[in-house]
Amino acid sequence: MSARPRLGATLLDGGRARFLVWAPFARRVDLHLVAPEDRVLPMARDDQGYHEAVVDGCGAGARYRYRLDGDRERPDPASRLQPEGVHGPSEVVDDAFPWTDAGWSGIPLAESVFYELHVGTFTPEGTFDAVIPRLPALRDLGVTVVELMPVAQFPGTRNWGYDGAYPYAVQASYGGPAGLRRLVDACHAAGLGVALDVVYNHLGPEGNYLGEFAPYFTDRYRTPWGSAINFDGPGSDEVRRYFIDNALQWVAEFHVDVLRLDAVHAICDATAVPFLQELAEAVRRAAAEAGRRACVVAESNLNDARLLRPAAAGGLGLDGQWSDDLHHALHVLLTGERGGYYADFGGVEPLARAWRQGYAFTGQRSVYRGRRHGNDPRGCRAEQFVVCAQNHDQVGNRAHGDRLAALVPFESLKLAAGTVILSPFLPLLFMGEEYGETAPFLYFVSHGDPGLIEAVRKGRREEFASFAWSGGVPDPQAEETFARARLRPERRETPGGAALLAWHRELLRLRRAWPPLAAPDLEAQEVVARETPPLLAFRRWKDGAEVFGVLHFGASPAAVSLPLPAGDWRKLLDASDPRWRGGGSSLPDPLRADGGATLDLPPRAVVLYGRGGPPA
Repeated sequence: MSARPRLGATLLDGGRARFLVWAPFARRVDLHLVAPEDRVLPMARDDQGYHEAVVDGCGAGARYRYRLDGDRERPDPASRLQPEGVHGPSEVVDDAFPWTDAGWSGIPLAESVFYELHVGTFTPEGTFDAVIPRLPALRDLGVTVVELMPVAQFPGTRNWGYDGAYPYAVQASYGGPAGLRRLVDACHAAGLGVALDVVYNHLGPEGNYLGEFAPYFTDRYRTPWGSAINFDGPGSDEVRRYFIDNALQWVAEFHVDVLRLDAVHAICDATAVPFLQELAEAVRRAAAEAGRRACVVAESNLNDARLLRPAAAGGLGLDGQWSDDLHHALHVLLTGERGGYYADFGGVEPLARAWRQGYAFTGQRSVYRGRRHGNDPRGCRAEQFVVCAQNHDQVGNRAHGDRLAALVPFESLKLAAGTVILSPFLPLLFMGEEYGETAPFLYFVSHGDPGLIEAVRKGRREEFASFAWSGGVPDPQAEETFARARLRPERRETPGGAALLAWHRELLRLRRAWPPLAAPDLEAQEVVARETPPLLAFRRWKDGAEVFGVLHFGASPAAVSLPLPAGDWRKLLDASDPRWRGGGSSLPDPLRADGGATLDLPPRAVVLYGRGGPPA
């Protein structure tokens, strides 16, 4: 981006502060310092609509607003802290911090095991600092990257984070920018990377004043959440600068390792060099200059491999993306649900297609969409796809916020974990999944506008119509809806919780230990799918080691014959072992194959064999 000073308030030497705002819609902008003393100061305007003022005697903690054309005052669009909420004054922040992570270079994307959490419900306190004591348990589980749902300032104190109105400001009720820095530094000290969910497709409806300053929005496109960001119309160069500088803030000033871009399919951009490409390149440059890695991973429902391909090959050059298809295929196999987007899935074959290439739909007709969907991801690498059995969307965007543990029996929870963690892709766990958390993760807000509150209630009811879920939708505005979403980690100590936690830990240990699981190659695997009985079998090989696994989704025992290279295979993992609260196993150890093997599988089985790898 340009060499122009950073947006917002920046402390300078000598007790001074610089204020810079892009406001071409205003002929005149005054800086109104409201605390610790009340002062109004004119700002100088340049020919691009940037307004700037350098103020003596202004330090950290000063609060201010911008007065537009003498008749209305608004918070800073690049505010770093909104201590009184989205309508209150902005606060000048001191970015100095005693970082201890000078030797940290980041987690290679291929080694990432993501753990998605919502700061407000992960602990009773709901703060960044309260997450820190729980980091050792996540590290011991086998997690390598802590992924935070959005932390940009939103209305009130209860929100998923996707209603953020100030992309640069860290949610005050979570602990503000200082709290986030403490958490990131602690994660790095524990050997954990940090991913941050950022929202560049829309801003929240309450406290969003950007449209009064500049052409941040366009009416040429619409998103499901309101006005689209102007990434390709008049004034879009500066709009891009605003959002790319925000991404660089997280990497350079907060040492974040991975940016997860929310719903990029809602970013409309017809330019020759798309915003997403420009953003990814800028993030990589900034990380390289700091001697660290930083990755950009997108959420997209388009199944478009151009996101992942390098710019030189006609792509956008992002490092990875969430793959919904594997989740949908697995969810239908485990629950039998077929409403909404689940209508496109059923049987083992969609799971096998997703397992082989990252997408189940690569151009076939989608019943749910009423058209063809997706393209061929051939050439994309396994580590470019993030997969899960649950995430905030797939749990929270249910009428009752049901987690998988509330929908399926215990053996199916082990099967879900085995499918995700033994897949060729990067696994993501949703907070509490590792021990079978059943607290519902419902959609919650704490808006202040009564009309908006009612609109959200109505929208949630309408959203679930195609799923035919029974019962009323809990009120998103109610504090109880938020309180019910808090984790109950004491469930880790129950027999089922402890066994499921140990199962996840062992799956992740094996994934690290065996090269075909740790660094899979989509070209070095064989996948067999059968509908009767419903199972997926796979074999992968790397560096002289081989693994062979079977995932059986049937509710009844089944005897199956499967192709398998001749030789002895030792059993690495069996979900029916009593250690994992299974009913006991009759599967052989070692398994002697002669070009094939016959296995007597219990219901909902997960079994993994290996040879040529590390000792037991």
